[in-house]
Amino acid sequence: MALPVYATPLEKLWHYSYLGICALILLFLIAPVLIVIPLSFNAEPYFTFTEKMMTLDPSGYSLRWYDNLITFGMQNPDAPRDAAFWWDFWENATWVQVTKNSVIIGVFATIISAGLGTVAALGLTRPEMPWRKPITAVLISPMIVPIIISATGMFFFYSMQWMPILTEEGVGFGRLAGTYAGIILAHAALGIPFVIITVTATLSGFDQSLVRAAASLGANPRTAFFRVQMPLIMPGVVSGGLFAFTTSFDEVVAVLFIAANDQQTIPRQMWNGIREQISPAILAVATLLVVISVALLTVVELLRRRSERLRGVTPS
Repeated sequence: MALPVYATPLEKLWHYSYLGICALILLFLIAPVLIVIPLSFNAEPYFTFTEKMMTLDPSGYSLRWYDNLITFGMQNPDAPRDAAFWWDFWENATWVQVTKNSVIIGVFATIISAGLGTVAALGLTRPEMPWRKPITAVLISPMIVPIIISATGMFFFYSMQWMPILTEEGVGFGRLAGTYAGIILAHAALGIPFVIITVTATLSGFDQSLVRAAASLGANPRTAFFRVQMPLIMPGVVSGGLFAFTTSFDEVVAVLFIAANDQQTIPRQMWNGIREQISPAILAVATLLVVISVALLTVVELLRRRSERLRGVTPS
């Protein structure tokens, strides 16, 4: 925003100082990203900038670590890249398997989070809701409680033998630890607070007279919700779902506690790579995750602007 013509020298000094401070804070926050991205193209197996990279020598840069994401774990990584190679890639490549797990777990956890979080937000925004503040505090507590505490509690809870689970014979009783259902429920619990917050913020600007108007025209509560209220709060629901998906996609502590060996996710595999077999391929994965995160944040911002337009608010 431009300064007014009548601004004093002191006001101008503060304005430009403020912009400089904001720029330094932004640089501090994105500095790790700015370092990781070029390092992922390092031709050498190092986590530092080589002399060739510093001098911008093309031979110092390579896509070898991105190629390693494709071939790592394959049975025949050096085979010609024909149909058999890509079938081997899809069935055996380590990073493909962990990506499958992350996507499956993230999608189902997001569906559960979006459904339960939206219902909770609808209830918490009603003026006649009793004990609203204590219930809200409990529901958003997974955002506040350290994840190590939540993961420890989930591990002991999931280790109980009486938990109902799906088996080959049908519904039975056993342990949720080491099952996909257990990981999905854990990630859903971590994602619900984000949905509650975003949907509640959307509902705060919702005109309840629209629901009453729909009821006066003969619409029952279900029709009024799906035809009037839901389309207007949908941007908040989708935004919360994207945050829940990102939380699931990035979560590693709960997976360390409750996942089995064949249920590794991308963050868990990155953890393994750091502790067991250090490879700059981790930097390539981090770069791809940064790109995905930026795309998701862009979608969230577009949804926010759409929600403001639907509510008659001018986007800032």
